[in-house]
Amino acid sequence: MQPNTLQKWLLENEISASNSYRTSKTRRCTMNTAKKWIAAFSAGLFSLSVCPLLTSVQAANADRKQVLQDTYQQWKKTYVTEDTYISSGKPQYYVSYEENRYAGDGVSVPVTVSEAHGYGMLITVCMADYDAQAKDTFDGMYRYYRAHLSDIGKNLMSWQQCDNGSALIDGATDGAMQGGDADSATDGDLDIAYSLLLADQRWGSSEETPYRETALAMIQDIMDYEVNQEDWLLQLGDWVHECDPSDSYYSATRSSDFILQYFPVFEAVTGDERWGKLYDGTCTVMESITAEQSTGLLPDFIIKNAAGKFVPAPENFLEDVTDGTYAYNSCRTPWRLGMDLLYPSEKSANDTVKTVIHKLNSWIQTETDGDPENIVAGYELDGTPIQDYDDLCFTAPFLVAAACEDSASSWEQALWDTLADYGTDVYFGDTIRMLCMISVTGNWLVPETTTNSTKGDLDGDGTTTVSDLVLLNRYLLRLESLTTEQGNRADWNDDQQITVVDAMLMRRSLL
Repeated sequence: MQPNTLQKWLLENEISASNSYRTSKTRRCTMNTAKKWIAAFSAGLFSLSVCPLLTSVQAANADRKQVLQDTYQQWKKTYVTEDTYISSGKPQYYVSYEENRYAGDGVSVPVTVSEAHGYGMLITVCMADYDAQAKDTFDGMYRYYRAHLSDIGKNLMSWQQCDNGSALIDGATDGAMQGGDADSATDGDLDIAYSLLLADQRWGSSEETPYRETALAMIQDIMDYEVNQEDWLLQLGDWVHECDPSDSYYSATRSSDFILQYFPVFEAVTGDERWGKLYDGTCTVMESITAEQSTGLLPDFIIKNAAGKFVPAPENFLEDVTDGTYAYNSCRTPWRLGMDLLYPSEKSANDTVKTVIHKLNSWIQTETDGDPENIVAGYELDGTPIQDYDDLCFTAPFLVAAACEDSASSWEQALWDTLADYGTDVYFGDTIRMLCMISVTGNWLVPETTTNSTKGDLDGDGTTTVSDLVLLNRYLLRLESLTTEQGNRADWNDDQQITVVDAMLMRRSLL
């Protein structure tokens, strides 16, 4: 491995070492016993010849870890909110996305949406190593989700809740004081379902919190109510299921819902090959939109025109005049797409995704002269700025895209520093920053599936343990050779290569 690749591997995997490792204690932190064991083995290996590098890496990693924890604590304090109208039973928690509160004037006000709730559940389960109350918070969020379901897909979440002074109600429109018809938004449902798989892996399901059972029911409803199974694209929500196929909304899609990393996971846990079709269909449309431009930018909404071609939506198609530009929905795509490269599976990370991410990285560095503070809050798809101000929700996602390319290490560091120094923003920016920081520090989790359950057993003892990770690390450092069979087992993501990505995935499974 080249030094920059090794340094990135160490940063992502929180490995600590020094020249005096054999006589010193392992780093003091809040790691559990298993994490300490893995760190100790890895540190012993890496201290053989690269100690000067490791010293600086250790310091940089400790700094990132502290920033991550501080950012999380501030995020949780600011946005995780208890539903105080629940007078009996266990508490329910939601992520407050609006500063408004009911003013007693007979006009209800929105306080959260399923998008925010999915983000909150993801953050809470991924940060559980740093928060002793994480499970209690997550379970309160689980109860809140179950209390606010869609009227269409019965396991999907109602997209918005409003405060009327006595309850948080679903389906309220234009300040109505009573609830109405409740429907879903696709991205929130995807995130909630994924977070439930993570919760099942981390804490285990129970009769009170059947995480996995609920996740599988959600995944089925997403496929049944939120997927266009003619073009194999995600639809905007389960309300589109009730539209006529000739309706422009029926074939429309939102690029920020292209959470490709989830689709192979959902296919693996359900055995439903339609998720693979959805992955391929999404990549096909993404390629058609970006093929002739150099930026890699996607529009907020994409529609099918009269000729059957997928194109950017017109102004005010659903939300705003910016619906066909890179605006407040699609600003998340460098993060959402980048996750498919950072956390690949055997059926993901295809050439289309790599090409789009590479375009995004090349374009934004040129556009900003390498200064993240020059990223503005919106662009035409050709890269022409449409705003003259910055916004955290546009800056943060490029951190994940940058982490996908080794050559962008200095750019990635500049982005990290910008996010760390940004200060408190609003719900949208702060929450996206939190998720992007989790992603690039190796704290993002990937559920175990039946497809990778036999992977990693390099020593042939029938199970994957820390000794297998040590063996793989030694191979990557060219201190050990592997047989063909061992190589097949070491190739965790089945990309026909044995790289640090496989070691990272094995480590994450062990933790």
